[in-house]
Amino acid sequence: MERIDRSATLSQEGLPGRYAAALFDLALAAKALDDIAGALDAMKAAIAQSEDFAAFVQSPRIRRRDAAAAITAVAAEMQLPKLAADFLAVVAGNGRLSLLPAIIAAFGRMVSRHKGNSAATVTSAQPLSAAQQKALTAKLKARTGRAMDLDLVVDPAILGGLIVRIGSEQIDASVRTRLDRLGQQMKGL
Repeated sequence: MERIDRSATLSQEGLPGRYAAALFDLALAAKALDDIAGALDAMKAAIAQSEDFAAFVQSPRIRRRDAAAAITAVAAEMQLPKLAADFLAVVAGNGRLSLLPAIIAAFGRMVSRHKGNSAATVTSAQPLSAAQQKALTAKLKARTGRAMDLDLVVDPAILGGLIVRIGSEQIDASVRTRLDRLGQQMKGL
């Protein structure tokens, strides 16, 4: 069984990386990597689409037992694979549900590396359409020469444009950064 490099995962990803690596190993052993990745993508979409669900995931006030029962019910309603549902229950039972978005992102990066792709974290002020994602993926592939999986983050604070991070390289074409630079230039006048 192929395993993720634990030292790189732990140093770069921290606790979310440890959870993601454990799930990755289990999914790989069960030959269910794509199914689990799909389940986690569905969970990420559910968190993004529902403010109430996002608040539940982030709430430190919900008891672990109650959080585990609730996330198990959500997983059943979403018809997630048993491995994904069990994993989510463990995360909630351990009081780590607030780490779920970071765990999902770390898992996605591990799957990308496993498939020989690179992962790019793309921050935009508004959600990107499917056509925009496809065009960005093509441009990044042309730039890097590698297939690219996108980890999309929405942050209205950047006002517009994009921030793209591929490994340690960052391309910041956000309106916020441009305005900040312009402000700095105007101070020098």
